[in-house]
Amino acid sequence: MEEKITYFSKPGPENTGEVLRIARARAEALGIKKIVVASTTGETAVKAMEVFRGFRVVIVSHFTGCSEPNIQEFLEENKRAVEGSGGVILTTTHAFAGLSRAMCKKFGTHLFEEVVANTLRIFGHGMKVACEIAIMAADAGLVRTDEDIIAIGGSSRGVDTAIVLRPVNSPDFFDLSVKEILCKPHF
Repeated sequence: MEEKITYFSKPGPENTGEVLRIARARAEALGIKKIVVASTTGETAVKAMEVFRGFRVVIVSHFTGCSEPNIQEFLEENKRAVEGSGGVILTTTHAFAGLSRAMCKKFGTHLFEEVVANTLRIFGHGMKVACEIAIMAADAGLVRTDEDIIAIGGSSRGVDTAIVLRPVNSPDFFDLSVKEILCKPHF
């Protein structure tokens, strides 16, 4: 089997439109109906909802307090737009953070989840994000673990990575199967 991978010259939001286009084309080719997209402020989420009309779209946001205590970065107007377009927004603790990040912040000790996150980052930050949000969506019951999905993540703002994968629940992490890399930064 031979498929095309698109490599971007650098990570970042300038790749968002092309990532969404590539992901939609591959979803149509494979008959995939569920798309999971990372979005911090909701700007990417709104764009994804436009591109993926007719698909089941799950947007995974940062947890409240990620940037600073009691602050939710996902803008209310973007939340209304996503939900008004039929999208679902998942806001929960990041699968590769949680208490492990607390241990790292407090004691400088990296636990399992931090090691997994840093290992996935060798393929790019967006790859880590795409795998993580797929697990989060599965744990929330928003995607099934017996169907392929497309997961889309980024390095900061916007998105720059898209993959086809079979999600798993977090206790089954080592059964996660990344089937195709559709696009990612080349660095």
